[in-house]
Amino acid sequence: MARSARPHSGGSLEREAVLVGIDAGTTKVTTLIGEVGRSGDVNVIGYGIAPSVGMKKGMVANIDQTVNSIASSVEKAERLSGYKISSAFVSVGGSHISSQNSRGVVAVSGHKREVSREDVGRATEAAKAVQVPSNREILHVVPRGYIVDGQEGIKDPLGMSAVRLEVETHIVAGAATSVQNLSKCIVTSGVQIDEMVISSLAAGEATLTDTEKELGVLVADIGGGTTDIAIFVDGAVYHTAVLPVGGINVTNDVAIGLRTSLNLAEEIKIKHGTASMAEVEPEELLNVAVLGEAGGQTIQRRRLCEIIEARMSEIYSLIREEVKRSGHAGMLPAGAVLTGGGARLAGADVLARDGLEMPVRIGAPQGIGGLMDQIGNPAFSTSIGLLLWGAHHLGEEPIGYGGNGVNPLSRVGEWIRNLFPG
Repeated sequence: MARSARPHSGGSLEREAVLVGIDAGTTKVTTLIGEVGRSGDVNVIGYGIAPSVGMKKGMVANIDQTVNSIASSVEKAERLSGYKISSAFVSVGGSHISSQNSRGVVAVSGHKREVSREDVGRATEAAKAVQVPSNREILHVVPRGYIVDGQEGIKDPLGMSAVRLEVETHIVAGAATSVQNLSKCIVTSGVQIDEMVISSLAAGEATLTDTEKELGVLVADIGGGTTDIAIFVDGAVYHTAVLPVGGINVTNDVAIGLRTSLNLAEEIKIKHGTASMAEVEPEELLNVAVLGEAGGQTIQRRRLCEIIEARMSEIYSLIREEVKRSGHAGMLPAGAVLTGGGARLAGADVLARDGLEMPVRIGAPQGIGGLMDQIGNPAFSTSIGLLLWGAHHLGEEPIGYGGNGVNPLSRVGEWIRNLFPG
């Protein structure tokens, strides 16, 4: 029986699956271990967080350093949970990620003319027949909906009488070398790969409601080095993109503007910063250490917040332009959901409402139990979303990615079906 994690010694899973998610980001590597119950409920039973060294803007910049960061995170999760990790769902990001929508059309086979899984599979394969350069790797082919003999809006066509079946899909691809470098780091750290999931889809799993996805919603995962975007319309993903800016850019601006160290700039940003100038009193003062000087300097808090607001406004401007590029400007009634570590900045949602010109809320992970007192905040939406993605897609074959030590997700699904015969 295959599984993503197993007890170090003795014991049994007692009719539960154990899945693992690894989010190797620009600033931290997070490993989560979660139990999936018979009802599909997911409970986090272990986590490990390690500083990310060797990643830059969501991509591997140094293999050895990245391997060490991943191994450290994995070891911490194993120690806390008592499980030995063998494989995991892994987040992938970086500005090399691109997406497009494609439609596949097939004639329904079989003498009964009823849509079968084989027909759905053939239609999906037909949708995959798009021009993808040899240096690109398809990561996801996500069905958005089906059209049966001209009837649109079909979510599940199985068993329907039909002559013609069409599927609308969202295809996500990444640079093959970037994906392979991340894969190499994961495998070298001693973990096989169940599936690679782009960060924005994982974040959407953890923070969005079904109603928001139906109405039309944007999720923006503001991480350390990148901001990952996904737009959902009619219940399915329509557009994904990655912007090469994130919380590190804000910290760098603070460090330069106040002439202080990056570590201190990050501390000041979190403790005293806000993206909303309306919350700042003109007379508020801060004492800030200055590089190369003794005693530091006294500054107005407003000066700090002006620096933060300027960079966050730029991030929101880039998000707004991406929404326009998708063709859904002014067409997302559910507004925007901000998540990721950058969404924890005070006033982030207040400034975003003006910058994005739509309703905005901060999205914390939901739909999961266990050790949420420690990790139940927006900074862990992607890693928690990886567990939910795995639980929701058990038994499906990952699209487009193979080799490099990858374990097909179908093996996990087969194991689950053996445990829970229906």
